[in-house]
Amino acid sequence: MKNTHKLFEAFGELLYVVAIADGAIQKEELAVIEERLSNHKWGKDIKWSFDYEMSKENSLEFLYKKVVAYCEDHGPDEEYDFLVELLNEVAKSSNGIEKEEKERIEGFVNDLTQKFREDLDRINKQY
Repeated sequence: MKNTHKLFEAFGELLYVVAIADGAIQKEELAVIEERLSNHKWGKDIKWSFDYEMSKENSLEFLYKKVVAYCEDHGPDEEYDFLVELLNEVAKSSNGIEKEEKERIEGFVNDLTQKFREDLDRINKQY
């Protein structure tokens, strides 16, 4: 049986990974997160998970692997589209960063988002 609550906890964890990719969570990123999650049925759960990870400061690689592992167990879900869309919005929202930093951050976020999409494609093909 799919645990929807756990899926949205995983979404909050991955959202944290993308938002902190540059070493700090920007106010623009928080604004996008809060606005988009305020309109989502499970937004409070996703935000709780995001806030929890902010307080724990776990390894980004650890969190990413944890999310992928859960998504593999969970299987296909239409909510993955919402997550990828939100990740892209958060990644695009930060500003006030030097050009070189921004290029590095955008590269990391794009790689992470692309890797997650590839992993989701692989997960969905299993079912």
